[in-house]
Amino acid sequence: MLLGPWLVAAAAAAVAVVAGGGAGCPVLCTCRGQAVDCSGQRLFSVPPELPLDTGNLSLAHNRIASIPPGYLACYGQLRALDLRNNSLAALPARLFLGARRLAHLDLSYNNFSLVAADMFLEASGLLRLDLSHNPGLRRVHPHAFRGLAQLRELDLSYGGLSAISLDALEGLPGLVGLRLGGNPWVCGCAMEPFLKWLRGRIQGCASGRCRPRAPHPQPARTAGLRRPALMPLPPADSQLAECRAPPEVAGAPLLSLTEESFQACHLTLTLDDYLFIAFVGFVVSIASVATNFLLGITANCCHRWSKASEDEDV
Repeated sequence: MLLGPWLVAAAAAAVAVVAGGGAGCPVLCTCRGQAVDCSGQRLFSVPPELPLDTGNLSLAHNRIASIPPGYLACYGQLRALDLRNNSLAALPARLFLGARRLAHLDLSYNNFSLVAADMFLEASGLLRLDLSHNPGLRRVHPHAFRGLAQLRELDLSYGGLSAISLDALEGLPGLVGLRLGGNPWVCGCAMEPFLKWLRGRIQGCASGRCRPRAPHPQPARTAGLRRPALMPLPPADSQLAECRAPPEVAGAPLLSLTEESFQACHLTLTLDDYLFIAFVGFVVSIASVATNFLLGITANCCHRWSKASEDEDV
């Protein structure tokens, strides 16, 4: 009978732990409410366990190079994930399968070289995505952002992008904020569809056709979590988004290029043009043959004259 009160107390403690989120605060991290701040701790790996009710997680300013598959599967309350300033080059497949409420994801200042297909497919509630300051980022797969119909703000600034597929952005109907500055854009013919789409979106937003901004679930303010500002379309960094090549447009802002800038990409030759080119080629060939013939005759005459002069001297 004396064990009764102890058993009741133990059961009550177990219920309290489960209700409070299961695992305790990870070592080297600070927990306050649903916010877990593990930033700036020189971590080489993610904490093995987190409180199950974690809403905001900051792992910024560490040395994390990889994340285990399924790491977020048990954290259905997660709304903000800050992974900036680490050593990540890729994310495991289906990482966000259990994080249906994730709205804010910061992957800036990492080592990504490719935004792979369906990289964020399970994060269907994502509103803000920051991929800026990944200097090795060279390619965005056409299906990289598939499934992100609610995405409002996307930051691709200060990477190594020279081009981007229009398919990657056309599937983002809610996009109202986009940063592109600081990339070495090659403004050739292949860039025309993207720039045409971008101008159309800007004009649509300027005329009020953009969907109204939905209220964001605000992450709690902690020392390791932030919500960096992204400007709505038209992008405030448009003057920073400049062409690096070809030489004739180097240094020109992307948005300064109009349809007239790509007229050479649409030049087509008619039958008369082909006939004229063939005629000019024929004339040039005849002229070349005639010139060579005259040069040959002249050289032969000079040779005979020179030989005759030598015979007379003898």
